[in-house]
Amino acid sequence: MVTDEVEVQQGAFKESLYRNNSKIRKDRADSIIEDAELIYKREIEDLDVQKKKMLRDQENMLDLSPTDALSLTLASDFDSKVYVDKDIELGVKIRNVEIKLEIARKRYAYLFGGTE
Repeated sequence: MVTDEVEVQQGAFKESLYRNNSKIRKDRADSIIEDAELIYKREIEDLDVQKKKMLRDQENMLDLSPTDALSLTLASDFDSKVYVDKDIELGVKIRNVEIKLEIARKRYAYLFGGTE
């Protein structure tokens, strides 16, 4: 009975030092898992936002009304080559983000179970 009281009064520091090896490994593993899972979720969210912004930018390129809904860019002011290059460049960036997003989601599901 006296030993039980001594153990209770040891405090968190001593208790932490006296933990067995498997408990210490589990605590470390839990910390690593939590950090990695949070970072994976954040990366997936960031890629999703990045993709949505680029899709919006690409869609906005179709708006050739510089001042209001009734105006239109003059044909002489429109540079077709610049437009095409930018549209293709955005398309490639969007596709790359889609690939990264697909890989990240599959890896998340594999590494942490379930789906993101």
